[in-house]
Amino acid sequence: MAANVTISLAQMDCRLGEPEVNFARAASLVAEAARRGSDLVLLPELWSTAYALDAAASLASPLASDAGQEGWFGRVAALAAAHRIYVGGSLLEARGGHFLNCFALYGPDGTLCGAYRKIHLFRLMDEEKYLTPGEEPVMLDLPWGKSGLAICYDLRFPELMRSYALGGVRLILIPAEWPHPRRAHWQTLLRARAIENQCFVAACNRVGTTGSSTFFGSSALIDPWGETLVEAGEVEALLTATIDTDLVEAVRRKIPVFADRRPELYRG
Repeated sequence: MAANVTISLAQMDCRLGEPEVNFARAASLVAEAARRGSDLVLLPELWSTAYALDAAASLASPLASDAGQEGWFGRVAALAAAHRIYVGGSLLEARGGHFLNCFALYGPDGTLCGAYRKIHLFRLMDEEKYLTPGEEPVMLDLPWGKSGLAICYDLRFPELMRSYALGGVRLILIPAEWPHPRRAHWQTLLRARAIENQCFVAACNRVGTTGSSTFFGSSALIDPWGETLVEAGEVEALLTATIDTDLVEAVRRKIPVFADRRPELYRG
């Protein structure tokens, strides 16, 4: 297993209901991430459409397993294959007459590594009115170690993140559309999830304004000690940093939180 991984966070504005415009911007960021030698590029939540949930019937696509399939997922797969890079972020998925907020991660050959559907729907953005919630966490065995997938509001649920840590996850990936005025919540929760689970957290938030919501960015990569390795401001940016995921085991040996847990005494 190669412990080192170079990650790019593609913090971008997302135009409401304009997937072609958004895809062109994402494609340029993915190309630049690949030029920098990144292994993985993370895009925001619902980056192709923003929160155009009322138009999901026309904007959502079935999940594609590789670059040979049509739809928005297939186009992301082709983008990953073209640049030989892992590409992830969430899109609207159409499945069985339902719509889901789906974080699909594609590998450098364009094949689907795994897909996570958002478990916790955010009522303040009316997700529960249009979307069907996901039913299971997703952990993937990747070259740099086991990685867990989550989306935005999931960050507020420590149980999900702890389940990932107990499953051996070294890195948690989180695309988001997290707006003002809750920037302090975002920054605090990212560090808390990294510290309490002694793992890396990579989170990509969007910028720009949709309706009455303004999104502040602050995409960040946090290490298992809770140190912020890189953090963006409130404009479009491509952040890139290299991490050594072996640090996770070193931190867990230094402060053996998991060995000292007493789950028989905890109540949900």
